[in-house]
Amino acid sequence: MPHPSLFIDALQYNNWSEEIFQQIQDGGLSAIHVTICYHEDFDEMLQNVNDWNNRFELYADKIFLGRTASDVRKAQKEGRTAIFFGFQNCSPIEDDIELVEACYELGARFMQLTYNNQSLLATGCYEQNDSGVTRMGRQVIKEMNRVGLVVDMSHSAERSTLDAIEISERPIVISHANPAFWHPALRNKSNEVLKALGESGSMLGFSVYPHHLKDGTNCTLESFSAMIADTAEIMGVQNIGIGTDLCQNQPDSVVEWMRNGTWTNERDFGEGSAGSAGFPDQPSWFRDNRDFSNIALGLKDVGFSDDEVAAVMGNNWLNFFESSFEPIVN
Repeated sequence: MPHPSLFIDALQYNNWSEEIFQQIQDGGLSAIHVTICYHEDFDEMLQNVNDWNNRFELYADKIFLGRTASDVRKAQKEGRTAIFFGFQNCSPIEDDIELVEACYELGARFMQLTYNNQSLLATGCYEQNDSGVTRMGRQVIKEMNRVGLVVDMSHSAERSTLDAIEISERPIVISHANPAFWHPALRNKSNEVLKALGESGSMLGFSVYPHHLKDGTNCTLESFSAMIADTAEIMGVQNIGIGTDLCQNQPDSVVEWMRNGTWTNERDFGEGSAGSAGFPDQPSWFRDNRDFSNIALGLKDVGFSDDEVAAVMGNNWLNFFESSFEPIVN
């Protein structure tokens, strides 16, 4: 059945199963941006696309591949979920700018320029020296703008992020992070970045991943909601949404692979992990997709109007999809 509210989540990376797709349907999510790549090259990414095509066939009553904003409306009407592909790294384009369009044609709609480390395109948030967007990065951003592949700077360093906002002729996203004024994790973003996002019409998706939360797993819904209200004051309520970074049912080996890939022989524990590479427990008010509506209740409790709640929970992302996913035709 159609859900009365439009819910969109701008980032999830779960251990996908029929159970999770049912929870997504029960939670009323009409669209989710899912990670289909961390460190994979183009051919390895293709296998991940094939795996998703199999899921679309097996669970056609619940999910389908989303390519345009109209697919979100279709999903809401049909009580299904449009799945939008995204990369958390630029590895699938290797060193070949022509692969940008190839990835878009396969369904990719978001690509991070970096995942924590320096890439061919920009600097990640774990590097000591941030040299900004590279020569190749400038060309790739231009090509991403042309084809309709959204620039995502969620795991990028400060200067690189500000560079990308300035270079990109279309608004960008930070699909899953929180403001550093609330919780100073390496991945959370400065007020300068927040202001630049707002001024450029770009989007921030708020994360419920415990390492990004004040007080971690014990973060309260009231604290999270108040943080969203404070951020809206900085960058405008029209430029914010939800990007939970939900990593449900993933074994610890997956988070190790996310951080380590094939670039190191050592274990990179990552932020906030205190020597443990595993996933932390979710806060009690957001265990899985069935709790998505709790965020809406929290926003209402801190003073957002009904229209503002609807904007943050999905309408802002829908508007962004509308203006961002179509190629620029000269």
